[in-house]
Order: sequence, then structure tokens, then C-alpha cells
Amino acid sequence: MEVTPASIRIDAALVLVPTNVTTPAGVPVTNLGQDDFRLFEDNVEQPITVFRQDDAPVSIGLLFDTSGSMHGKMRKACEAAAAFFQTANPQDEFFLVSFGDRPKLAMAFTSDSDQVFRRISGFRPFGRTSLLDAIDLALRQMKTARNSRKALIVVSDGGDNFSRRSAGQIRSALLESDVRLYAMGIFDAQEHYRTQEERNGPVLLDDLAAHTGGKNYPVDNLDELPAISVRISRLLRTEYLLGYSPASAARDGKYHRLKVTLAVPEGARQFHTTYREGYYAPAQ
Repeated sequence: MEVTPASIRIDAALVLVPTNVTTPAGVPVTNLGQDDFRLFEDNVEQPITVFRQDDAPVSIGLLFDTSGSMHGKMRKACEAAAAFFQTANPQDEFFLVSFGDRPKLAMAFTSDSDQVFRRISGFRPFGRTSLLDAIDLALRQMKTARNSRKALIVVSDGGDNFSRRSAGQIRSALLESDVRLYAMGIFDAQEHYRTQEERNGPVLLDDLAAHTGGKNYPVDNLDELPAISVRISRLLRTEYLLGYSPASAARDGKYHRLKVTLAVPEGARQFHTTYREGYYAPAQ
């Protein structure tokens, strides 16, 4: 069973662990009950006291690469955004960050997805790529979110070549955040990348998404973009929320390791379970 980090929320007495379960083909598994899960902290099993699965509203940050390397890709990227918005919950909220030479908050939080789409449709690719700085800006903006479920959606070729922030700094910020990161990495298999940064784009997006329990979906064919955006939207809306009160209730500021397993039939052993592998407890 494959396990990847994801997002987690904690307070003084309760740990909430959003968890996705998918088939090997990436299809969400939505028919599991509380008794199908076992949850451990530091190798000690914890009684699950909270169990929910519903289409709760999500606060979503859309990060659109508008650098020159996206020339020729923007039309399909806009179609992907349109497909994503079609599956939105009416109570979802969105903000929009564009990034070329520098990131820009193109639109603050709004529930008007049509307005966000119109702004995306007006983007014109130009300049270099400040992907890491854009994620930093988005994480700061996400602190004003009104929903407890949060996600960043990146549309980019991943070729960062103009950020002030380092990959290590952004990994640390993502680890400390309560945000999942998903990416649609637009990589043309026939394209001859001109820089080392562009060649490293797929690895960078894979790594950043994995640190949050999200996923990077490499796009070899631009026609795949709308379908992939719908897949990401469905994952956001098919989470299981597992909660427990730690036996120690420690506020020691230390890292506590988590493990979620499935008590399901033999035929389901290939399910992929996605969650964060640990959390930092609040300090005294």
C-alpha cells in the first residue's frame, strides 16, 4: 500500500487527518466506513472519534504560470480551469495568483468562479518563471481562508528560474501549512527544453506536491488538461476526515509520526492511501 504525506489539522486536544483512498487507476474509493480505518501515532493505535466524508467547501488558490515558456499552452490551461470550476461547490472560495518574473495576487478570495475565469482568460505569457515565490505568496494569502479545507492548484511547466525563495524554504513552509498542493505539470514530450530549470520542472512539482499529500499530474498531451483538472476536483471532494484525541495530549512542539492503514478485504490491498505522515504538536 502506497502512503504519501498530506495535510493535517490539530488543536490542543484533537488531531484531524484528511485522508484520500484511491484505486491504482486514481479513482476515489468512496464506500469505506470508520471501521475500515486504523490510525496510529508514534506506533500507538488511536481510537478514531471523528469520522466524516462529505463535500465540505474548500478554499482554493489557483496559481497560473504566465511566463514566456507557457506560450502556446494558455488556451488549454484556460479550458482546464473551466472544467475545474464546473465541479465546484457553491460555497467554495477562490483566489488567483499569476506568476511570470514575479508573483502577483491577481484576485483575492471570491466565490465568483466566473470572475476568476475571466481574469485567467486575459493572461498573456511573458517573462521568466517565479514558481516558488508564487507558492510563498499563495500560502500567505491562504491564512485568510474561511474554510478549514484548503488546497493550492498549480498550472505550470514547473521550470522555476527567477524566484528569491529556495525549494527548501518552500518545502518547509508547506510542511508547516494545512494546505494540499496539486499540480498540472505541462510537459511536452516533443519539446527540447532550453534550460536546466525547465528540465527539472517535473521533479520540482512532484516533490512539492508530495510534501502536502497532493499530487503532480504530468501532462504530455495538452488535450488531457481538462480531464485532469476534473480528477483533482473530485479528489478534493472525496476526502475522509479521521479525528482522534492523542493519548498524551502533548504540547511539546515535537514531531509525531502518523500511520493510517485500511482493514479491508484482500482485493482492496492495492488501494492507495494518502495522508500526512506526521505533525508538529503545539508548543506550551
